[in-house]
Amino acid sequence: MIREDFREIARLVRPGARVLDVGCGEGELLDLLRREKDVDARGLEISSDGVGACLARGLSVMQGDADSDLGEFPSEAFDYAILSQTLQAVRQPRKVLSDLMRLAERAIVSFPNFGHWRVRASLLAHGRMPLTRALPQPWWATINIHLCTLRDFTELCADLDLRIEAAVALSERTAPREIDPTRALDNLRTETALLLLSRTHHVAPAAPAAAGLFD
Repeated sequence: MIREDFREIARLVRPGARVLDVGCGEGELLDLLRREKDVDARGLEISSDGVGACLARGLSVMQGDADSDLGEFPSEAFDYAILSQTLQAVRQPRKVLSDLMRLAERAIVSFPNFGHWRVRASLLAHGRMPLTRALPQPWWATINIHLCTLRDFTELCADLDLRIEAAVALSERTAPREIDPTRALDNLRTETALLLLSRTHHVAPAAPAAAGLFD
């Protein structure tokens, strides 16, 4: 089964685009985009096991950390930079998001929404970190270190001068639906958010990246 957010990401990516998947795991999304959209697929993955699985699929992936290694890529090197269910796990989400928008024309970001009504209800009823479909691990075992609400994320986008071109709410039990991420009701109803972002201003190209990337 292909994850629903992967299907939505594939819908947003134009055919033949240059794509970087940051935190690409075992390469399921990149493989899907390569097969269905004929993209120039590249990946960055921190886990050596994940990199090995990607290479076994014939994908071009390098091992690296989103917090520290995105600076290795030149500005505007990609059409899309993807951060799927990874933003909440990085140490410096603001810096990572800024880096994505420097190196790509557009970014596609998905994350669990801590403002969802089930999260709020669980906190109110039990006074403990919630366990939901989007947040299935206990607080002491989760890799998530920077959970946020949809409102938090839209305010960060505004602070970074980013344009939200499209936004979708995802859930295991309902079909994806378009949302207005600035509305309080959509913050309440969105279990997992997926957003397409672009810059409001052009970014001047940086110096070329170091040789050897993806060689």
